[in-house]
Amino acid sequence: MTTQPPLLRERSALLGGVSVALADHLGWSVRTVRAVFVVSSVLGGAGALLYLWLWALVPVVPDDSAPAVRRRAPVAAILVGVGAATAIVLSTALAGADTLATNALIVVVLSLGGAVAWNLTLDRTDPDRSREYALWVRGLAAVILLLTGIVTLLSRPAAINAVLGVGVVVLGIAVVVAPRVVTLWTELQASQTARVREEQRAEMAAHLHDSVLQTLALIQNRAGASSEVARIARAQERELRDWLFTGSAPVDADLASELREIAALIELDYAVRIDVVAVGEFGPSPVALVAAAREAMLNAARHAGGEVSVYLESTVSAIDIFIRDRGPGVTLETVPDDRLGIRESIIGRMARAGGSATIGAGADGSGTEIHLHLEVPHD
Repeated sequence: MTTQPPLLRERSALLGGVSVALADHLGWSVRTVRAVFVVSSVLGGAGALLYLWLWALVPVVPDDSAPAVRRRAPVAAILVGVGAATAIVLSTALAGADTLATNALIVVVLSLGGAVAWNLTLDRTDPDRSREYALWVRGLAAVILLLTGIVTLLSRPAAINAVLGVGVVVLGIAVVVAPRVVTLWTELQASQTARVREEQRAEMAAHLHDSVLQTLALIQNRAGASSEVARIARAQERELRDWLFTGSAPVDADLASELREIAALIELDYAVRIDVVAVGEFGPSPVALVAAAREAMLNAARHAGGEVSVYLESTVSAIDIFIRDRGPGVTLETVPDDRLGIRESIIGRMARAGGSATIGAGADGSGTEIHLHLEVPHD
């Protein structure tokens, strides 16, 4: 027993992909399905309604590598051609029967209006339809509508024809301004959606700040910076703050933000609390300075633990970073010669970058303070 393939439309289709999808699902030929649609459309319009219904409800084959739908038939250009041909017929019919002229005018309006609508909706997401193509479609549609309206007004001064002519002229003007209106409407909808989301996010942030974030901060203060409970609470606090305030931070990462990210990663592995304070404006992060600061922060977390403070200061001429811990303290003389973390990864790296690194006791004589200094080059 063979299973029927699912009813899915391909991403590359002649028009909507309904006939191919239905043929694959039923095991028919594509020509047979299309013939059924055409015959049933001519004999009452049921085929056209069924095609539109399936087009709206049948999903497209999922494909992350090619999310856009491509249509081989230039529907908008074809509709413009139909409208132009009908407008020529209309220009000759204006001198004859009113019924023929009215029907031709209706066909002109529907075909050109459909061309513009198709171009503003489906062609906008089709990668095969360029911007020049869209300008040509809308431009020709506007010109044909304006000329048709003017010819109708001049050829048939009767009241009904005057109303039709004015309506066509107005429609031609609307075609010109329609893209701008669509753009403004889309921007307005996006702005309103963003505002609603921002209000919801702010309300949620306020609620969580008054409850969860304060609880996490209280757990850290009561448990102590070096405890496992405080480490987990601080990691959860960082994760929650990052989730709440995503999008509020600058896109371009600077030195301060990079060191804060490094501090957050170190806190996940060690029972330490690292506070990063930055003063001044920071541009692109020097690679050597970031690497040396990371090694110093990692050493402080590994050997001292507890609370570690990182202070950054940027001036016009230099960048200074101070990493302080409250551990037992260390000097360069007491470090064994085979331990290259401080000598090479910090001091040697800064020297090769044209900077300097000094190691000494903290301000109160306890702990360790590492000072990284790097001159800022001037063009």
